[in-house]
Amino acid sequence: MGSKIGYESEKPIHYVTVSDFYIGKYEVTQKLWKEIMGNTPSHNKNCDDCPVESVSWNDAQEFIKKLNAKTGKNYCLPSEAEWEFAAGGGNKSKEYMYAGSNNISKFAWYDENSNETHPVGQKKPNKLGIYDMSGNVWEWCQDNWHKNYKLAPNNSFAWESNKNSDRVIRSGSWDNWAYISRITNRSNRLPSEKDFDIGFRLSRK
Repeated sequence: MGSKIGYESEKPIHYVTVSDFYIGKYEVTQKLWKEIMGNTPSHNKNCDDCPVESVSWNDAQEFIKKLNAKTGKNYCLPSEAEWEFAAGGGNKSKEYMYAGSNNISKFAWYDENSNETHPVGQKKPNKLGIYDMSGNVWEWCQDNWHKNYKLAPNNSFAWESNKNSDRVIRSGSWDNWAYISRITNRSNRLPSEKDFDIGFRLSRK
């Protein structure tokens, strides 16, 4: 996990043992959000198959709470380790820079081919058949933000140390240049913060 060539926040490279988990084939869409929450928070309106955005980490937690109550399942946000493992293609990884390829344009919506969110699943999937893990919208992870991987856990559980501190976002978005959408890149936002290019996908243990 991590990168030798990326930002300092992506270092040091370290080994992680990933336990079994499921992760969404697509980012959570506006349609699913409306079915559970009954509203439309997204900036890009009238696009049911686009990823929901303009939702905070706290909003995602509320959505998951209601979804679990309705379905009886145990959905959650992926940990950073789970997210990076899935984005990289899991055990089928080819160590690509982006999720599915070193050619981002065929696999992601980013600033050179987009000016808004797009319906999920329109670009090519990665080696696990998962879509939009580079670009389209940033995706919330469960973890608290840490400025680098020093002292990071060697398992795939979320690295949580302060419930009120920033949370991790991954994947880059339609509004970012290609380098930001690398699999290993990471950034952070306050758990109450929301923006027109931040959404999420679900995980399940």
